[in-house]
Amino acid sequence: MENVVELKNVTKNFKGFSVKNIDLHVKKGFVTGFIGANGAGKSTTIKMMMNLLKPDSGEVKLFGLDYTTHEKAIKERIGFVYDGNVFFEGLNLNDIKRIVGPAYKRWDDALFYQYVEQFELPLNKAIKTFSKGMQMKASLAIALSHHAELIIMDEPTSGLDPIFRRELMDLLQEIMIDGHRTIFFSTHITTDLDRIADYIAFIQSGELVFNQSIHDVAENYALVKGGLDLLDSDTEKAFVHVHRAATGFEALTDNIEEVNNIFGDSVVIEQASLEDIMYYLKGDRHRV
Repeated sequence: MENVVELKNVTKNFKGFSVKNIDLHVKKGFVTGFIGANGAGKSTTIKMMMNLLKPDSGEVKLFGLDYTTHEKAIKERIGFVYDGNVFFEGLNLNDIKRIVGPAYKRWDDALFYQYVEQFELPLNKAIKTFSKGMQMKASLAIALSHHAELIIMDEPTSGLDPIFRRELMDLLQEIMIDGHRTIFFSTHITTDLDRIADYIAFIQSGELVFNQSIHDVAENYALVKGGLDLLDSDTEKAFVHVHRAATGFEALTDNIEEVNNIFGDSVVIEQASLEDIMYYLKGDRHRV
């Protein structure tokens, strides 16, 4: 299966924080959700994907090409959707089209106007009058209008209401139907990915915890609930993290078979959500 993005052993150091030894593959034709808490390293990783930051070490390739010799060719094939306005606020969409269009060999005016109509965006109103949701739609329309093969979205739903977030997920599903596009979707709102993600990459404190299909995540992780009397130093080894309460314990496991062998019918096993996994893996990177 072809990888659109490949990061190999990528490290970027800052004062007090670093993204360390990232090995991340984004598969062509699928939606990859990039999850992690605020400050985990999502935006730094994306900036290295887009050559806005250069790694201190490691290799970054998009479409099998490196930025050193193929920067223009790579950027022709990428569309970027940010969580806010990246254009001069006094411009309207017609102005932006006139500025942005000539920068892309495959810019398609007819497609641009099609998306403007579909997204119900005004052409002649200044971007500063747009709501946050409208600004995000405008960025998406521009990305799609030059036939971007890879759409990178950095926290696009942050600050949006639940109804608009749902509409966006429906829209992304529509644009993925033909199988020609790949979406890399960074978010800390994990519920946004439940309906559209094919793969999940989870970053925590600058380290990639896992990069798995959504099916494998569901198969590998589970919540386990039971009585406190079941816990001891040996049985706890079946869990990544345990939360105790007066009524019993709730724990995350990445080894469901071991839990079944140890506890049998004495515990309740439930599917873990992405939010559950993020919560319980916090501080337990070494167990993964």
